[in-house]
Amino acid sequence: MSQNMITLADLIENVKLGGGSVITSITELEPAAGPHASVAPAKFVDDKKSVFAYETRYIVEEVQNPEESEDAEKVVKGKSQKVVLIDSKQSELNRAEAAIEQGRQYGDEAAVKIPRAVVTYKTENGPVEYTDMELSHRIFDGHFRAGYVDGKSITENDQYRALRNSTPADMSALLNTAPAALLFGAWDSTRKSNQVRLRSALVGEIIGVLADQEPGAERRQARRGGARVDAVAASVKLAPKDMESLVNDQANELSPGNLKKNRDAIAAASKAKNKDTAHVSASGIGLGSIPPSLEETGAVACRRIIRSWVLSLATLRQLRFGQDETKNVAARALLAALGLNAIARAERELYIRANCDLIESSAPVVTLDQRFGEKKPFAPLTVEHTDQLLLEAIENAKKAGVADWNGQTFNVDGNSSIIANATAEDAE
Repeated sequence: MSQNMITLADLIENVKLGGGSVITSITELEPAAGPHASVAPAKFVDDKKSVFAYETRYIVEEVQNPEESEDAEKVVKGKSQKVVLIDSKQSELNRAEAAIEQGRQYGDEAAVKIPRAVVTYKTENGPVEYTDMELSHRIFDGHFRAGYVDGKSITENDQYRALRNSTPADMSALLNTAPAALLFGAWDSTRKSNQVRLRSALVGEIIGVLADQEPGAERRQARRGGARVDAVAASVKLAPKDMESLVNDQANELSPGNLKKNRDAIAAASKAKNKDTAHVSASGIGLGSIPPSLEETGAVACRRIIRSWVLSLATLRQLRFGQDETKNVAARALLAALGLNAIARAERELYIRANCDLIESSAPVVTLDQRFGEKKPFAPLTVEHTDQLLLEAIENAKKAGVADWNGQTFNVDGNSSIIANATAEDAE
């Protein structure tokens, strides 16, 4: 049975006061290799240990009514079950933002019209750009706050001041300069007062229902082995002098922590009483093999995997862009169209992480809440359709006089001291 595509009229009607609460897109997924394959969930740090996030969720399923024949309609039943978080809200939003940015890089007509802010760092290999869709706090991220516009601190710039001084009564400055903050959320967390706090109107996640539902299943998770094989030599141990020469040659390429660790090992070996047997392992600079070992957090078996997106129209209705309600509705519809485009682009590329290759078991189920328990189904979101929807919303907002999206960019020069002292080491 054919389904209707969601339209701009649907969005406009439901971002008005009293409209539907949410639009959802729910998809059943499965391991790409088949039901026998395990998947690697997201890892988190708890008490300095790498762990998975387990929860109890109410899982609804369709089952045959045992009292009826095999041809009987399915009935819905549900119960609490143990699940594991495969991809978190923050990670899913990052994927949506990255998908939009990728569309801009490929020159997609709708994506290139979205306003953005860019901080540019000058490096020895040329300029490097980071957009407000890549940085954690969007336009209020520390990289922007530490930057410069026309040689002066960004905090002295009138356009940036207007962004930071946005209020619930008028978010127009953000809408036309850095709208990502209005959809994905932002927090001007280091400002001493008048902080802009915006919750994300779009949320998403992927969960896996554990195949093993017995008590303590989360403590019996599979472990994965890891190793490194050196085709030249299984072990490379050098005299302190030789190791010091190697480390000094690579000093500019090694992280500060790695450099210190190797030099400490060299110093300890140099002080050894028996100089003939005092050697330093070169494994710290990538030489020699590492024996296989089992990590505590490997992968889990799931009998069901569910991806869900929720676009909160109720959240968008909290945003205002002045006193004119026609402008408010047009702006909210524009942000809703951007949210649907973000979902479609994120769903198009099922790229999660290593050992977590997934495929869709069925088409996404898209539903609009119409209040009082009524729901309206729509066809699955596609990039092609939501691109057109976004272009229509951009034109509608322009006619309403609330937004003029033409791919404008707010450019910021990055603080040179930040990039000069940046390393790839994990935060402490």
